[in-house]
Amino acid sequence: MSETYLPCTAVLFDVDGTLVDSTPLVERAGRLWAEERGIDPVVFMTGAHGRRTRDRVAEFVPPDRVEEETALLDALEASSTDGITALPGAVALLTAMNGLPWAIVTSMDRGQFEVRTGVAGVPVPEIVVTAELVTHGKPDPSGYLLAAERLGVDPGECLVIEDAPAGVRAGLAAGATVLAVATSHDASELTEAHLVVPDLSGVSAVPGGLRVIT
Repeated sequence: MSETYLPCTAVLFDVDGTLVDSTPLVERAGRLWAEERGIDPVVFMTGAHGRRTRDRVAEFVPPDRVEEETALLDALEASSTDGITALPGAVALLTAMNGLPWAIVTSMDRGQFEVRTGVAGVPVPEIVVTAELVTHGKPDPSGYLLAAERLGVDPGECLVIEDAPAGVRAGLAAGATVLAVATSHDASELTEAHLVVPDLSGVSAVPGGLRVIT
């Protein structure tokens, strides 16, 4: 067992795959959408996690179809909440931040975010940056930069917690320290992060940062 201290002024959390597990739902909806359009579902889902739905859809349909097709895929995802749960350690960490400022940066739209965190019972902070609030989604750092700005902290003093390569890259591009959780991707895919852990079970807030026990 080892202990690592990650100093920070604030923590910026991703949601899907980091705090909430909705992978079965997202996989079902994405595969169905792709199959109905003659797109290889495996190809579509590869690289889709951690990114805005609109950005992934835009890589497979003509520009004039992106908005409509994104809405259709969003509707498929919203048609069920089966399988949505909080990931290990998420609720315990968020309910014991001990005064450490935190925000959420998600590739979901506001409606998806509210439904999934509500079903999973995950606490929600005052500052939430959803897909509609940024022009460019992850791996672009815009979401994390906006969250840091709204918290009134330097992005370089933030700790980003992510589960997907696109999110890890977004955090790094923002200048933050990045802690990755291997909940949706193998740890070998997350090596760009400063530290990789299995999940948030061993993570706790302490004065001036987070303590990570592995």
